[in-house]
Amino acid sequence: MPNKKVRIRRQPLKPISLIAGFLTVGLWTLLSRVLGFVRDIMIASYLGAGPFAEAFLVAFSLPNMFRRFFAEGAFNMAFVPMFSKKLEADDSAHDFAQDAFVGMAFILTIFTVIGIIAMPALVWLMASGFAEDERFALAVDYGRLAFPYILFISLAALLSGVLNATGRFVAAAAAPVLLNIIFVIAMLLGAFRGDGSESTIGTALAYAVPLAGIAQLALVWWAAKRAGFPLTLKRPRMTPELKRLAIIAAPAALAGGVVQINLLVGRQVASFFDGAVAWLSYADRLYQLPLGVVGIAIGVVLLPDLSRRLSANDTDGGRDAFNRAVELSLALTIPAAVALLTIAVPLVSVLFERGAFTSDDTASTALAVMIYGLGLPAFVLQKSLQPLFFAREDTRSPFHYAVVAMIINAVIAVGLSYFIGYIAAAIATTLAGWAMVVMLWRGSRKMGEASQLDARFKTRIWRIILASALMGLILWTLSAAMLPFLLAPSIRYLALAILITVGIASYFSIGQMLRAFHLAEFKRALRR
Repeated sequence: MPNKKVRIRRQPLKPISLIAGFLTVGLWTLLSRVLGFVRDIMIASYLGAGPFAEAFLVAFSLPNMFRRFFAEGAFNMAFVPMFSKKLEADDSAHDFAQDAFVGMAFILTIFTVIGIIAMPALVWLMASGFAEDERFALAVDYGRLAFPYILFISLAALLSGVLNATGRFVAAAAAPVLLNIIFVIAMLLGAFRGDGSESTIGTALAYAVPLAGIAQLALVWWAAKRAGFPLTLKRPRMTPELKRLAIIAAPAALAGGVVQINLLVGRQVASFFDGAVAWLSYADRLYQLPLGVVGIAIGVVLLPDLSRRLSANDTDGGRDAFNRAVELSLALTIPAAVALLTIAVPLVSVLFERGAFTSDDTASTALAVMIYGLGLPAFVLQKSLQPLFFAREDTRSPFHYAVVAMIINAVIAVGLSYFIGYIAAAIATTLAGWAMVVMLWRGSRKMGEASQLDARFKTRIWRIILASALMGLILWTLSAAMLPFLLAPSIRYLALAILITVGIASYFSIGQMLRAFHLAEFKRALRR
């Protein structure tokens, strides 16, 4: 019998509740990203951009890439709409979640074993440029230690989808914090209880990956149990609902993980240039901060809400939810993109340049940060546009768009690499991201009123762009004036904090004056 606690009809989120949900997920994601900076600052200090750093980064990217396919990409984009509609209709939602949990555990256990055995081939597919030096053997060893993470984090993602669909966002958003905490502890143990060598730190990080996955899974499992969904392991069974889920999930695997696929191509290109894998990874961390805080929060909260509204034929509510999601995401993302363009060098220098990370590494990483910054609005818009398709269980259209975007990415990354080196990978990722947005936008026009932009959005978007441009001018001028302080080891953190604070304050002040948004909207949501 299904647990009685799940027999609750969840009402669609009101606009203010929707924004509050975005901010809840966003704030926890912000904490995770800040700790991620601490983690990457330590990795850069201990390992720099050398062979141990590149080997670990490739090894860790393997389970993360497949997580995008099995979890965020395929399963959640297909699972969450189906689960949300079953929850709304009071139609055996617990049984559906239980069967999906067991089925995923069964498939991924087999996949994990295969991945560990075939690790040399996986590393070669990820970074064939490693094949001729010590990085290859290191990446294989680290990869075998880290790969079981895919099992634990994918199950955690499914449980997170259950929690998000029921309007409980905290535990799922907080789980990634554990990953970074465990990584930091692992490096500190390697430094103070081991010999502190690059080999010791790299091995400690590899062991920390599956341990972090177990911790994240335990947290969301406990939260799901408290929410009335105590999912357990048992004999798997194939039900009609799971067959339908598999049919929907197959194309979503590519559509949801297109950014990861493009990054894979980028790593493959970068592996032929010494240090480039690390440079792109550190740059990826910087633009992933706003992408994670805004884009992931938007996608996590918007998808179940849109699914419930469309299931209830609430077209007006769906349109308002979509417009407010796009408006909020661009209001926070466009200024972040401008900041990455104008102060990339100070950001990278202050955050990473120490120990094994040199000024040359700073220059190379900052260039990649600027290119990724140009694509940041596109990456976030994808998170807002894709739910329009997934809420209607249309995963085929995003699949077709993803194929085109991947071809664009591969042609540009490989073709330009012969002329401009590793930075071709970043340029290709950004251009492919914008191509994906154009295709998603055009495809969504055929979906009726729910995907139409309203008058409020059309009025505010130009004011948001103007406020961001003026903020960028202030940041550029101030960073030039503060250059001696940004280079001084004793006060550079304070100088960067002041620079960022001035940028944030100027943007919100200018935006309020231009009526690009109302600060009271953010305050009300934060109070909730």
